[in-house]
Amino acid sequence: MEIREASVRLSRNERNVVADNGRIRIETDLATGEFSFRWKDGMAITGLFGEAAAGHRRWRTNRSMEHRFDPQSVESVADGFGRGIRWTVEHVMPGTILLRHRFWCYEELPYAFVELEAVRSEEWETNDISPLAALQNDGTVFHFGEGGGRDVRVLFVPFDNDKWVRYASYPLPASVESCETTAVYEPESRKGFVLGSVTHDFWKTGLRVEGAMPGEISRLRVYGGTAGLHTRDTVPHGAARGTAIASPRIFVGAFDDYRAGLEAYGRANAVIEPKLPWSGGVPFGWNSWSAVMDQLDFETYVGAADFLCGELQTRGFENDGTVYVNFDAFWSKLSREQLAEAVSKVKANGQKPGIYFTPFTFWGQDPDVPVEGVSGTYTYRDLLLKDDSGEILPRLAGGCALDPSHPAVLERIRRELKRFVDLGFDYVKLDFLSHGALEGKHYLPEVRSGIQAYRMGMAAIRDALSPARVGRPFFINLSIAPLFPHGFAHGRRMSCDVFGLIGDTEYLLNALTYGWWVNDTLYRFNDPDHTVLYKSANQQPSRPNEGRSRLTASIIAGTSLLLGDDFRNEEAARRAREWLAKGGILDLARKGVSFRPAESAVYGKAADVFVLSGDRECHVAVFNFDGGAPARKRIPFGRIGVPESCEVRVTDMWDGADAPAFTAKDALDVTLQPAEAKLYHLRFDGGES
Repeated sequence: MEIREASVRLSRNERNVVADNGRIRIETDLATGEFSFRWKDGMAITGLFGEAAAGHRRWRTNRSMEHRFDPQSVESVADGFGRGIRWTVEHVMPGTILLRHRFWCYEELPYAFVELEAVRSEEWETNDISPLAALQNDGTVFHFGEGGGRDVRVLFVPFDNDKWVRYASYPLPASVESCETTAVYEPESRKGFVLGSVTHDFWKTGLRVEGAMPGEISRLRVYGGTAGLHTRDTVPHGAARGTAIASPRIFVGAFDDYRAGLEAYGRANAVIEPKLPWSGGVPFGWNSWSAVMDQLDFETYVGAADFLCGELQTRGFENDGTVYVNFDAFWSKLSREQLAEAVSKVKANGQKPGIYFTPFTFWGQDPDVPVEGVSGTYTYRDLLLKDDSGEILPRLAGGCALDPSHPAVLERIRRELKRFVDLGFDYVKLDFLSHGALEGKHYLPEVRSGIQAYRMGMAAIRDALSPARVGRPFFINLSIAPLFPHGFAHGRRMSCDVFGLIGDTEYLLNALTYGWWVNDTLYRFNDPDHTVLYKSANQQPSRPNEGRSRLTASIIAGTSLLLGDDFRNEEAARRAREWLAKGGILDLARKGVSFRPAESAVYGKAADVFVLSGDRECHVAVFNFDGGAPARKRIPFGRIGVPESCEVRVTDMWDGADAPAFTAKDALDVTLQPAEAKLYHLRFDGGES
């Protein structure tokens, strides 16, 4: 039997069901219940099965009594991924459970999707379901084709960006549990697999990848239901309930370059749930936190607005005529009159004011205080998220989690956002959002997971600030927040707090090394946090090379270019006047495009070379993270996308000097002083600047 839909062929015999689109082949063995993905170039993932659990019981597709395929399950699909087919393979355990593997395959795409549905005759519940697992002691699950698989890395992606967490790339042997997505790749060839969830309505998805030998992965588990230290949870993941329970849908792809794979994964998520639209440009401006922290006052804010207006905007520091001047935490120290006057002053300067809010966090010490604005109906204890025994969840980052499903929490959010709109603000920084995604017992019984509740809270924010409601564009930026679900904000900070020292820059660039692909897929902009040119309120001053490295890192991030200095300090003001007059460098920031890492790093470190490719040109950023010693780096042109056998013109964008011409058989040789960054513009084959 053979079925053809679009350019995807599905065939079946007594043993196998096989789908093939010319690039990827998905095969299910009807005798064993196991399945595999195989690509045209020899890459493969084999020995796969699915499983679901309830209590101490665990059902696996490869232990089922019967495996069957009904041709009537094949459906044509035509959606944002193109044309393709969807089909189902059933795994039957009579009298207990029916497991349904559902697959999607599209024309020409090097990736497919899979999910598992578990069905019982009566209502049941589970918080552990895996559409994709493998369990071996000998051999490997991931095959890189002929000559591959020697040095294999596994990528850890954090659930959120709190507590200075880092992305990390682990060489085998290793045991890695990543959140929502991972890449299994060879750093030298760049060949790699990308797996990850593309539905984010109920589950937190974990990806456990393990191997005891170099280059050999023997265990894999991709599952809905992860909860623990990485997700900040102190109770288990909530359980889905019903007769039929579906896992997250999982993206499975193989690529000649794992970087292209992560970008494809980001775009796939955006097809299913688009990023929040933003028609404006990259936000340029200033934020108060790193400059003065809890010492924020009226004079500091207005003084920063006047400095930007009089000293920087006239030198070109603006984007489409727009500059934001943003309050961070402790703006509540200002009186109502001061707040209104500050907004008026900013608007008189032709700028836009921004504000700060923590919608899902209670910072007080006494949970029995009344909730403001509800006439004594509730205390905060009523609104706080609790465990099954009714105990308030432990504090996270000093605050208690509010339950986003509680109507009083949602009303509090809408009331505060309306106040911001009425005061004339055009930007809000939302912080400590991971509190809203914690697992616990929610007010609404139908809300059974942290992600469900988080979506409710974030949807209320998005809707309250929609241009149709407020009558003007309103920029929503996330600070500490889960990576998923997306679609509720225009920007998201890549890392936790970063300031102006070289260690801050390296930490930020760790997030860019493995999270550049988030930019313009999940969120319109990656946010590199407040760019400190000289000194934050809690650190020593940075040396000039450190400050310029920090600015360079922000420029290449994607980006949201908010400055973070107190410009009453003359050195901070001097650096801003000098460095932000570099029109070509600011033009890179205005592109709103993240640079790609030229190479991977190892463990939790950052790459030190990043590239933005264009037509007959590229831009290359190079960093020295050693604050005590100079460095020399040799960057082969082939690794940064420069074609062979062409003349290359290199311009240092910071000092404007042209280097001698190179040929593509050479490399870019760079000498860096301690903590220095270089930013180059390379043109080849006669390309114009």
